[in-house]
Amino acid sequence: MTDDAVPDLRASDADREQVAGILRDALAEGRLDMEEFEERLDATYKARTYGELAPITRDLPAAGVSVPAVSLTKDPAAGPDWSGRITGGEGSSTWAVAVMSGFQRKGHWTMPRRFTCFAFWGGGEIDLREANFADREVEINAVAIMGGVDVIVPPGVEVVVRGIGIMGGFDHREEGVPGEPGAPRVIVTGFALWGGVGVQRKLTRAEKLRIREERRREKLERKPGRRELDGER
Repeated sequence: MTDDAVPDLRASDADREQVAGILRDALAEGRLDMEEFEERLDATYKARTYGELAPITRDLPAAGVSVPAVSLTKDPAAGPDWSGRITGGEGSSTWAVAVMSGFQRKGHWTMPRRFTCFAFWGGGEIDLREANFADREVEINAVAIMGGVDVIVPPGVEVVVRGIGIMGGFDHREEGVPGEPGAPRVIVTGFALWGGVGVQRKLTRAEKLRIREERRREKLERKPGRRELDGER
């Protein structure tokens, strides 16, 4: 087979996923905006040959996909690497105060073994979705007086709520969900008076993006006539 015939070779689902991965990296690094990403991703899942895939990533700093090396065996999906997120040492922040104001701890930070926060006529947010953890078990001690504190944890993390509320309350809805092997345990304690401490379990932005891509691909697969068109080719 000559090199000239390569662009006409049929691309596989694995080839398209390889290109989609390069696009995701480019989006995360700011090389593509969301509109460009969506346009190229749509073109990726519609591509039928290597020749149609190659231009999609030609201007991105990644290896070309003209002749991608694709494994014939299906690798298992990688789960969260919790061991890499339990770092030991000290946290990047151990306390926060909001008096008629607010505070946030989110993004890439290290949750200490014990984090203490106070909200009075104000609010705070403690987002652990992209955080590292100083220990396998960490504690958030939240005091909310006529204010509120929101705790956001990623899927897989075990949550235990032990706070006391007087004319206020602590959210217990995420209790009882088993944690994944190796995942940290988050204990929420404290006191709420005419205030509240909420606990929510949310996906990370990257996970939401992955699910969105899967739904887009499924929608394209369900379009009428696609199978018949593939059969004719």
